[in-house]
Amino acid sequence: MEYWNNIYENFDPVAFHLFSIPVHWYGIMYILALVSAYLFAKWIAKKDRLEIGDEVIDDYFIWVEIGVILGARLGYVLFYSSHTSYYLSHPWQIFNPFSNGEFVGIRGMSYHGALIGFLVASYLFAKKRKMDLWKLLDLVAISVPVGYIFGRIGNFLNHELVGRVTDVPWGIYVYGELRHPSQLYESLLEGVLLFLFLFWYRKRAKFPGELAMLYGIGYGVTRFIAEFWREPDIQLGFIAWDWLTMGQLLSLGMVVVGTAGYLYLRRER
Repeated sequence: MEYWNNIYENFDPVAFHLFSIPVHWYGIMYILALVSAYLFAKWIAKKDRLEIGDEVIDDYFIWVEIGVILGARLGYVLFYSSHTSYYLSHPWQIFNPFSNGEFVGIRGMSYHGALIGFLVASYLFAKKRKMDLWKLLDLVAISVPVGYIFGRIGNFLNHELVGRVTDVPWGIYVYGELRHPSQLYESLLEGVLLFLFLFWYRKRAKFPGELAMLYGIGYGVTRFIAEFWREPDIQLGFIAWDWLTMGQLLSLGMVVVGTAGYLYLRRER
């Protein structure tokens, strides 16, 4: 257990260098997250005989990936960054991976911003293809949690989104303090648990869009719970009542919107 407690002292977040550019484990895990969700979407579409072919999924994947990247970065700038006013007055810096001539990558992504970007891209894609948007979203709802498993492990390996101070024996030392490995908790809650539920429920869905709404509710609830073990963003702290974080506030919004959408779709369909 001692090795685990001190894992950050024995693990380099940089996997290797490509010429002079460091390739982080986080980047590798991010790619694995995308590829696993993409391949699983293709598999489930064939297994369940959905009317969504490989060519459609290939095209759709490109659209949503652009939407996710743009939304994630813009969401971070608007929701979490302490330099929002600077970025808004210097928008070309939002996606600038260099600082003082040195490659540092693009740091700071927001899940909730990525979700907004994804929804916009999905709407535009469905409109262009003249497809049922809800059937697309249902497929994504089952597939995306698979990617979260790798994405949150990537956060852990990158020494980011650290947990709160604790005394549990499986805690890890960060900045000299024992903390919850909250990224792994999120991997289990937002990834494994949510995936298993939606995969099991998919055959029981009663109307198009139900899985998408249940995903929104489920992610909101699991993220809200996981935030109790996660250290609040240092630049924001607690938003209210000395316990509510920005992540929890946005997740509550997901639960409200998901519940309203579920009730609306059930009544209409």
